[in-house]
Amino acid sequence: MAFDGFNDQTLSRRAMKAELLDAETELRLAYAWRDQRDEQALHRLITAYMRLAISMAAKFRRYGAPMNDLIQEASLGLMKAADKFDPDRGVRFSTYAVWWIKASIQDYVMRNWSMVRTGSTSSQKSLFFNMRRVQARLEREAKARGETLDAHQMREMVAREVGVPLADVEMMEGRLAGSDFSLNATQSSDEDGREWIDALEDDRTQAAEIVAESHDAAAMRGWLATALGALNEREQFIVRERKLRAEPRTLESLGQELRLSKERVRQLEAAAFAKMRRSIEAQTREVQHFLA
Repeated sequence: MAFDGFNDQTLSRRAMKAELLDAETELRLAYAWRDQRDEQALHRLITAYMRLAISMAAKFRRYGAPMNDLIQEASLGLMKAADKFDPDRGVRFSTYAVWWIKASIQDYVMRNWSMVRTGSTSSQKSLFFNMRRVQARLEREAKARGETLDAHQMREMVAREVGVPLADVEMMEGRLAGSDFSLNATQSSDEDGREWIDALEDDRTQAAEIVAESHDAAAMRGWLATALGALNEREQFIVRERKLRAEPRTLESLGQELRLSKERVRQLEAAAFAKMRRSIEAQTREVQHFLA
């Protein structure tokens, strides 16, 4: 069912004029679509229940989305329901379609509410659509008991009621409190005022950190070179082949080349590493003594 070129009033009038299906006709159309992919049957089924889709879309107008867009999303949910409906289960199509229509509309509202991703889990989505209603009910109940709830108590009660962490309630409350603002907006009415983006912390590595890291890396390379130079020729060869190659060689291949057993090569490697470790520790102590 195409909706391009129609406003929501036109769509509503057309939907209200659509036929009402009895259970037998609905079942026959559902079988025709499922088993024979009869597009005329699908069209009748969708058209007959567009009034349901429009009625559900109207309930979400308070979220600021255009009614025509909400109807479009509701119709998509209705078509998904028709495609997945199994008439053998003995359930009326309208009952089955309600879930798909609601899910489609809610997904649209969540996608367009904010540039920031909101409600990525089912519990957060439930919180998004029910928090205001739950807060209003809790306030009425507290007032009836003669109590006054502060903001923290209200958040805790909402979290328990909806079954989500307190942090989710705090996050959602902030998201629902206002719309998005451009980071390029000025912080004051003055045209020469600083933009909000200028107040954000630069998370890139700072110059001082770059210099310190470069200095430390150079010092480490010097220590390693000194430690490697303290080894004999065979130990240097084993360390280079085992640790400094893009594809390290195996103990077995080195043993064959050096005419040694694999275990002997492993022992020489361990001894070489121990020498290098002692050399680096000694150099580190000298630096610490110099800085003390």
